[in-house]
Amino acid sequence: MVTKQFRGSPADADLTRADSLAREIFSDVANKWALLIIDALGDRTLRFSELRNEIEGVSHKMLTQNLRMLERNGLVERCVHPTVPPRVEYTLTEPGRALRELVHGMCDWTHQYLGHIEASRRRFEA
Repeated sequence: MVTKQFRGSPADADLTRADSLAREIFSDVANKWALLIIDALGDRTLRFSELRNEIEGVSHKMLTQNLRMLERNGLVERCVHPTVPPRVEYTLTEPGRALRELVHGMCDWTHQYLGHIEASRRRFEA
């Protein structure tokens, strides 16, 4: 499957404009829970409870809200199995997997510069 490129107006993709769709999407996915959900899903399919166990500190409410937002933006696919009780599974879509590559880059950056950032914080607070 090939992801289609954006065909809307240039203003919709302009992050510098307050009313751009791109800024809204960026705002949606650029939060700690969304990034951690994307990273946790990886190439796997997980149930809600499995995701919650993977992401320390996330509340039921925040996980639900972020999964809905990621699904709305087409980054996560939700599959409900007709069982009793219902089994719900989450998987990254193709755009979600592409975003995961960027998230991994951010994680690598964090690991590489964590010591530098900690030292800067200590100097700033002194």
